[in-house]
Amino acid sequence: MPIPAGNPAPDFILPDETGALRRLSDFRGQPVVLYFYPKDDTPGCTTEACNFRDGYGDYQRAGVVILGVSPDSPKKHAKFKEKYGLPFTLLADEAHQVCALYGVWGPKKFMGRQYEGVYRTTFLVDAQGKIVKVFENVKPDGHSAEVLAALQTNT
Repeated sequence: MPIPAGNPAPDFILPDETGALRRLSDFRGQPVVLYFYPKDDTPGCTTEACNFRDGYGDYQRAGVVILGVSPDSPKKHAKFKEKYGLPFTLLADEAHQVCALYGVWGPKKFMGRQYEGVYRTTFLVDAQGKIVKVFENVKPDGHSAEVLAALQTNT
């Protein structure tokens, strides 16, 4: 189960696509869209990332930071960012510790095969570091518009 709205967003340190270490607390004072996704350069994850890219100007005008988190390596994130012109930070959670901390790592099934993976989930974190909205079972297409609408009512 993901951490519910109303709780503080747990702080963490993860490398970004350049290998630089980033803390969630570095972004205090700004709302943050913290979105967890399964894998770089797959159809659903690409759709979701490109939707955030296409709405990026709206996020910037609202002063919102976007952070994408997946178990991919910084090197894979760098290629994904470059290939699709993603203007926001991607964080590498290769040991999936942050995914587990946020309650978005667990058993999944695909084509009859069970495995451990990321539940596509987005947390809207306010400027004080509190989770104000959680989007579970995210549908990649149109999710960015859903998040932008929630920002107008929750920040």
